[in-house]
Amino acid sequence: MTPPPLRWGRWLHSQVAYWTFRFAATLSTPGLLVAALFFAGSLTPSLLPRSFAMQGVLSGASLAAGYGVGVFGRWLWGYVELPLPRETVQRVATLVAAGVSVTTALIFLYTAAEWQNSIRVLMELEPVDSAQPFRVGAIAVLVSVTLLGVGRLFAWTFRSISTWLDRFIPAHVANVAGAVLAIALFWIVLNGVLFQFAIGTMDASFQQVDARIEPEFAQPTDPGRTGSSASLLAWDDLGRRGREFVAAGPTLADLQDFFGPEPIHPPIEPIRVYVGLNSAETIEERARLALEELERVDAFERALLVLATPTGTGWVDPDALDTLEYLHRGDVASVAVQYSYLPSWLSLLVEPEYGEETARAVFQEIYGHWTGLPRDDRPDLYLHGLSLGALNSERAADLYDVIADPFAGALWTGPPFQGVNWRTITAQRQPDSPAWLPRFRDGSIIRFTNQENHLDIPGADWGPIRIVYLQYASDPITFFEQQSLYRQPEWMLEPRGPDVSQELRWYPVVTFLQLVVDMGAGDTAPMGYGHVYAPEHYIDAWIAVTDPPDWSSEDVERLKRLARALAEARS
Repeated sequence: MTPPPLRWGRWLHSQVAYWTFRFAATLSTPGLLVAALFFAGSLTPSLLPRSFAMQGVLSGASLAAGYGVGVFGRWLWGYVELPLPRETVQRVATLVAAGVSVTTALIFLYTAAEWQNSIRVLMELEPVDSAQPFRVGAIAVLVSVTLLGVGRLFAWTFRSISTWLDRFIPAHVANVAGAVLAIALFWIVLNGVLFQFAIGTMDASFQQVDARIEPEFAQPTDPGRTGSSASLLAWDDLGRRGREFVAAGPTLADLQDFFGPEPIHPPIEPIRVYVGLNSAETIEERARLALEELERVDAFERALLVLATPTGTGWVDPDALDTLEYLHRGDVASVAVQYSYLPSWLSLLVEPEYGEETARAVFQEIYGHWTGLPRDDRPDLYLHGLSLGALNSERAADLYDVIADPFAGALWTGPPFQGVNWRTITAQRQPDSPAWLPRFRDGSIIRFTNQENHLDIPGADWGPIRIVYLQYASDPITFFEQQSLYRQPEWMLEPRGPDVSQELRWYPVVTFLQLVVDMGAGDTAPMGYGHVYAPEHYIDAWIAVTDPPDWSSEDVERLKRLARALAEARS
């Protein structure tokens, strides 16, 4: 029956009240209590500062997860046939639990700013006066209701399937089959339909971004530059990040300006080679093109040759290579080969093996040529990568294959937690060193550093290969752990990293969700924290790895100030 027009407001109000009451009546008391605990825990600090939107999403996911844990606990209690309170007692308990949950949420919302400031102060950010509790609460409710709705839809699907099957097979078999079919149905819909649609949409979008030609990067006219008319590689095929890599960086004039008139070692123009994803059809052809272009521009005549593995989008951090080119007065040739135009996290999901295959093909092609050159008349060979680039660069070379003629060293920055070698080295660290700054064996091959230079180890001499991991204790890309779901990570033990809040605590499930959100925000941290690496820390690392000659401490500090200013101007 349609209500009279003048009573629409009253009717709508009554309907909202009725369905709210109906929904509240179905809530689980243990679910509400555990949800409140999870919500409160989600407001405590993790590795990075959070915006109100990030906090709202995190808190909403924590609410839903806590509610699910509580509901499961209640089901398990009943399944083992432990005694349950009477229905009237359960109703009262639900109302009390709802009141306690709301009160707890409000108290913790209004104290969240202090926890966030414990991180912000460490990262030299202005403290906040408020965590914007109303916005956080609204987003959290929206997210949690959506997730709980999905959960209830799954439960309804499971019950419907198992009830139908119960007419043909025994009840316990019907329940198992119903669960399996419901999971399969949701997996097909979420992964096979929604996920694939989202991936296809993002793939097309990022492909267009990669193809866009930025007006500030003009095609080089110097025939010795990649992408020029004399180059083996077409300018349009380099991709957005490739054109940026080739066109940017210090020029000869920049180097001359820094070193002044009549320096002892006059600088020269650095060489940069880049092969785009569209430059050739196959990985092997792109690797071969990289070698041929290096030969064309006489890259093997330089003092240093760097194989720089880019991130998923094809980006090479300019702060890394710019500083190296200054340290060696331009006597550097670097090469990068694109393997994707997707962000690193998406590239890992869609094509996890493609970056590794490309890095390995490039290394084998160039290393094979390099080993055929006279040892006294070839450049020192180095590897470099940031984030996913570090992971793929690390996988490119098997040390057993190069031990007879090793490359000179590597700088791997912000190594992702998936790195098998990195995890093994960290696990085998000396017992008195923390997980966020391991000391591996005698330090002759591998060393770790962060914001403070820890690369000069008393009594340790470098061996034939110098490998440095530059990592920040606040980098969630490096220190995320799936096991944080149920156990405390070792990097949370005392002593903690200089950029990790002392207020951080481990909570089952909640800490896992916090680190997942932190990973998504790693690139939004201030420079020198999280997953944003500062040029002055690159300089310390490169000095240890490449040992550039004739640098005084004053000149190093001067270069750090210049590199920091250039990096801030870019950002």
